[in-house]
Amino acid sequence: MFKKYLLAPGPTPVPSEALLAMAMPMIHHRAPDFIPVLDAAKNGLKRLFQTQNDVLILCSTGTGGMVASVNNFFNKNDKVLVIDGGKFGERWSKICKAYGLDVKEIKVNWGYSIKPESVEELLKKEGNIKGVFVQATETSTGVNHDIEALGKIVAKYDDTILIVDAISALVAHNIRTDDWGIDIMVGGSQKGLMLPPGLSFVSVSEKAWKKAETSKLEHFYFNLKAERKKLKENQTNFTSAVSLIIGLNEVIKMLEKEGLANVFARHARLAHATREGVKAIGLNMFAKELPSNSVTAIEAPQGVDGQKIYKVLRENYGVTAAGGQDHVKGKIFRIAHLGYADRFDVIIAISALEMTLKTLAYPVNLGAGVAACEQVLL
Repeated sequence: MFKKYLLAPGPTPVPSEALLAMAMPMIHHRAPDFIPVLDAAKNGLKRLFQTQNDVLILCSTGTGGMVASVNNFFNKNDKVLVIDGGKFGERWSKICKAYGLDVKEIKVNWGYSIKPESVEELLKKEGNIKGVFVQATETSTGVNHDIEALGKIVAKYDDTILIVDAISALVAHNIRTDDWGIDIMVGGSQKGLMLPPGLSFVSVSEKAWKKAETSKLEHFYFNLKAERKKLKENQTNFTSAVSLIIGLNEVIKMLEKEGLANVFARHARLAHATREGVKAIGLNMFAKELPSNSVTAIEAPQGVDGQKIYKVLRENYGVTAAGGQDHVKGKIFRIAHLGYADRFDVIIAISALEMTLKTLAYPVNLGAGVAACEQVLL
């Protein structure tokens, strides 16, 4: 037997309750049977997003939600600010440029978080910035950005909206959409929400909806005004991902039964235990500030290829983690503690890491990382 463990930052494991719910016989997305299903999902998402605004449900990956957050609210040559501290900050820039927006970037060194004052300085300097794009968690680096601070800054500008990619951060971090002034926030099904890939979620404030009224960018499938209209009828604009939405209701029940405060605390505890285990092994964190509760990025030790660590973890020990991207490929690897994860998932990850390093002839005191991890989890 070779048991496998999925500890990547997406897709994440799916609980049996959701799998069984999604295995029920198919129902038609326009039939009366589906109306209470979507009604429960849309209201449950509002609670998870901590918002009174509509949360639209799109049949797409999270990137689809990111695209919709651009082509529904801006016009060609609109000036926007992108905070680029990793591969997904870079993705915001690429999407904005694809639709002809005038992109101003603040480059953040990988492993570091944005300094909010630098955003305020650029908004004052440039003038007429229509949108600020940022990640809550930059998945490629394991770093968080201070969304609350950014929300306070952007709220000072009547014609500027804050757009947050929370795909990896949702439910792992306490993100208060309305209280923090987040105008558009994007989530995805395959991360903290413990579902297969295929759904993205977009919450939209009234401030952002006003910008949608003047947007002339082309869109067809990702038409959020049409989605909003249909959502009031408990339908989606096009064919609904029926099984995934049924599963969504099941995971919302699970998360709310645990209690959102407990969900946030669990993710924080698992992240802390992972970091303590890694440090006890003798390795360094890649995130130099504001480490994420979703995923821990770890520097490969001197002389050891991080991609090799990722490969041996998977092939020898059945643990699927993640490697580094772009210029840190081979220099870091990443272990997630996101969604359907608990104490022993973290212990397995640290134990497998110790055995992997031993396999690669790196000097490691077997059990040191596990012991440090267990001390936190006790």
